Amino acid sequence: MDAKTCLQKMQYVGVLAFATVDAQGAPQVRNISAIHYEPDAIYFFTARGKDFCRELLADGRVQILAYTRYKEMIRLSARAVPAPQEEQAHWIDTIFAEQPYLANVYPGGTREIGLVFVIRQAAIEYFHLGVRPIFRESYTVGGAAAPIKGYEIGDDCIGCGTCEANCPQGCITPGAPFSIEQEHCLHCGNCYEHCPVSAVRRRGEET
Repeated sequence: MDAKTCLQKMQYVGVLAFATVDAQGAPQVRNISAIHYEPDAIYFFTARGKDFCRELLADGRVQILAYTRYKEMIRLSARAVPAPQEEQAHWIDTIFAEQPYLANVYPGGTREIGLVFVIRQAAIEYFHLGVRPIFRESYTVGGAAAPIKGYEIGDDCIGCGTCEANCPQGCITPGAPFSIEQEHCLHCGNCYEHCPVSAVRRRGEET
């Protein structure tokens, strides 16, 4: 799995959930299919009068979610910006050609109300629940920073094995200290809650 394959899977899914935050700080989610994919970028169309467009122009942060029939979750976190003005007509025509239903929604010249946004830098999280142990990895596009999530076991581990016994995916291995196989970790926190000496901590937290 890699970032390119994740983008291809998102394209196969077709309709994606886009999440933004409105002016009151409330989460907003809508389904978007007016999308064009490049190997290293995503272009998508919306109308300038929509709340979605205003939220993107005001902040730009967006999280996109795809879920496949094989129980794969792909989550892309990024900042979207308007495509350059001189490229707008090209990308609008491209998206309308790939998504013929849009001609029903914006017939004739009404497509001119649209604005195309582009994502060139993104962090991608891939999560496969259809295998055991589950599989997860993070990737980036355009030099974005990868998120640090999950749990790790510190040097204050006493080797009691409580974490291993309570891991639903069996992804903790003995050692000094015990270690978590990050690509199979659910991030459920069961090891964290059961460790008798608080040796399990969230990744990225200061000790």
